[in-house]
Amino acid sequence: MSKLRPTYINMGVINLSQEFTSPVDAARLFKALIIDSHNLIPRLMPQAIKSIEIIQGDGGAGTIKQINFAEGTRFKYMKNRIDTLDVENLMCKYTLIEGDVLEDKIKSIAYEVRFVPSANGGCVCKMMSEYQAVGDFEINEEEIRGGKERAMGMYKVVEAYLFESPGAYE
Repeated sequence: MSKLRPTYINMGVINLSQEFTSPVDAARLFKALIIDSHNLIPRLMPQAIKSIEIIQGDGGAGTIKQINFAEGTRFKYMKNRIDTLDVENLMCKYTLIEGDVLEDKIKSIAYEVRFVPSANGGCVCKMMSEYQAVGDFEINEEEIRGGKERAMGMYKVVEAYLFESPGAYE
């Protein structure tokens, strides 16, 4: 179950929080979605993601990853900068800094993702995002919702893979 809660800070800035539960162990989901996403996501979703390249850094804070979308999709690429990577606490902060997905309307999107272990062996994934608009542009909540739904689709594909492959990312 996923919940999306918008919070408006001021004109041009919107914060969203979202969480979902998963039957998959928090550490496995973190490793697959955060640490090894550049290898796993293009393999599981070639129809959407052509490749993910590390163009700067070693995977930790300061690393820049370029996500190249598959031919025939709406967008070509986007670049994410990892701001904080806390492997021990299963938390990552990163910022979408460049790409046609921003459409000259959004300056950047900052994300924080946490994987919290739950008593049943699964986890709760908590995501917060802050959208910074360009100038006085008013951010369209429906467009954001569409992007969040696509991201959830990716999470669910990875979750299904991990559920069906118990030894993966142990």
